[in-house]
Amino acid sequence: MFALSFMTLAAASVARAATYSISDTFVGSSFLNGFTHEAIADPTHGRVNYVDQSTAQRLNLTYASGNTFIMRSDYTTTLNPSGAGRNSVRIQSRKQWSTHVEILDVRHMPQGCGSWPAYWTTNTNNWPAAGEIDIIEGVNDQAPNAATLHTTAGTTTTTDCNWQVNGNAGCGVKNPLANSYGPTFNSNGGGWYAMERTSSYIKVWFWPRNSATVPQQVRNGGSSIDTSTWGTPFAAFVNNSCDINSHFGPENIIINLTFCGDWADYVNYNPAAFKNAYWDIAALRVYQ
Repeated sequence: MFALSFMTLAAASVARAATYSISDTFVGSSFLNGFTHEAIADPTHGRVNYVDQSTAQRLNLTYASGNTFIMRSDYTTTLNPSGAGRNSVRIQSRKQWSTHVEILDVRHMPQGCGSWPAYWTTNTNNWPAAGEIDIIEGVNDQAPNAATLHTTAGTTTTTDCNWQVNGNAGCGVKNPLANSYGPTFNSNGGGWYAMERTSSYIKVWFWPRNSATVPQQVRNGGSSIDTSTWGTPFAAFVNNSCDINSHFGPENIIINLTFCGDWADYVNYNPAAFKNAYWDIAALRVYQ
């Protein structure tokens, strides 16, 4: 992860914001209809075995009740080192979006050594040409969170967003708040992440659960939002460093939990360490 220059962030802070209306709401069981469980080989080569929806529900790795949607990993099975990885879940939205705002209200994110949760957008059928926006991603409980872009060649910030450079590290901005990720995020009751994408910029905000700065339209899941009232985002990428239209196409939303390959033995032999490796999501709202 890499930090963008202050000048880039300052330029983004004066970029024109917009008013949006709600287009999609995912709460509780609606995640099961609006997303697909992807039983695929992990593209990041983690020590994981992604399961389909029926398996996830049978094993209680996915369940929904009221305004709660849970995604978790197995935490009872000791693995055979030569066998499949730890059972876990990866979901992808059925719909795609370009210009939009998405707000994730999350109470708990996966934690534990070796855990590697992510909330991001991309088009897996056209990667990396369609770009990738990592809104939440981290490993081994290492706070804070960072928002990162991955693209094809032709972007310049203080580092290159090209996926072929720096081992696909992309270019990113760290959140200044320690409670934006991992155990401190969870002990604080989570919070809200929001991402606004236009043809001119990509911005990411984070508000801790009990912060006085949370916009009421965010906290209450309003039918319309005005991002100009939200204050300065912690990450902003603007057209003077990245031609967004040519590097980002229609994208799906993906939420997943994998495990670090470098921690394979720990993942194999310490199932109880992943009892807290789960997502507890109150809502995901998309505005256009």
